[in-house]
Amino acid sequence: MSGATTTMTLGSHFTYFITIFLMVAGLFIVTSRTNLIKKLIGLGIFQTSVYLLYIAPAKLIGGTAPILSDAFTVYSNPLPHVLILTAIVVGVATLALGLALVVRIREAYDTIEEDDILDLETQSEGDGNAT
Repeated sequence: MSGATTTMTLGSHFTYFITIFLMVAGLFIVTSRTNLIKKLIGLGIFQTSVYLLYIAPAKLIGGTAPILSDAFTVYSNPLPHVLILTAIVVGVATLALGLALVVRIREAYDTIEEDDILDLETQSEGDGNAT
């Protein structure tokens, strides 16, 4: 393989590299952080990588809207774009629900750190069994 061919191949897969990076970063944030807000941010990053994974191959250079015409034309499929638009709406609603739950957890436990909440739960179970 020549240098130009290698560069072209890497350049054509650039969106996939970005997708994998965002996916790994989002998953790392969700699994390694104990702050519930940071976990929600990691989930948002992970969702964004999935959107990019579906949208990147759907883009056709020179493709047009699928409207019938007499000339031979390359058509782009609108279905992935519509599905991702729906997924974005569902993702925003899920994020809003997650933030509302974090607010309620903060009111109940006075913290949003997962470790502190688990410690408080363990203490309350220990106190409940002793009486």
